[in-house]
Amino acid sequence: MTFYDELQIKTQDAREALFAIPIIQNALQGRITKTQYLAFLKEAFHHVKHTVPLLKACEAKVSDEYTWLKEGMQHYIEDETGHEEWILNDIHHAGGNKENIRQSSPHITTELMVADAYYQIYQSNPVGFLGMVFVLEGTSIAIATHAAEAMQKSLKLPEEAFTYLTSHGSLDLTHIEFFKTLVNQFTKKEDQLVVIDCANKFYSLYGNIFKHLPM
Repeated sequence: MTFYDELQIKTQDAREALFAIPIIQNALQGRITKTQYLAFLKEAFHHVKHTVPLLKACEAKVSDEYTWLKEGMQHYIEDETGHEEWILNDIHHAGGNKENIRQSSPHITTELMVADAYYQIYQSNPVGFLGMVFVLEGTSIAIATHAAEAMQKSLKLPEEAFTYLTSHGSLDLTHIEFFKTLVNQFTKKEDQLVVIDCANKFYSLYGNIFKHLPM
């Protein structure tokens, strides 16, 4: 069994708990309001804008013995740069004010997830950040494209209002294969345990964001 397979198995309960959150189930069935969708995009903007800074921080903090991981972070940085602007454009096409969102503050649940990622990198074992990557990319693959199609049909919004979800759903299919090659290079048990623990934690933290979206 590869470490990626072990990671999938040991996070299954947390993943299923995330997917069972009512607003996620509603989105998959197209039973969501424009207000809820815009609220989701607002919080997505506030954590996605930290993706590249977090990747750079992880690259800087991991030990020099992990040259393959540092190179992996550089690859992610190239792919992830500017994605927060995709979200702002989606907000605009969905009828929201993207400049108001740019200047807004995140919900505390989003702040806590982002803060924990920085804490993991700067105060604990930085390889734990791969747990967050696993959660966000895996969630995109599992539900993003399906949810976007269902919501577009029910909300009658243009395709341009869903580029973040549709692009990430397909882009992360490629990313997850790359992610597998990265995490399968972890040979130290302590690193593997940190990634598993952080993935379970980030499923919970990410889920809290959805739980506090307007119902």
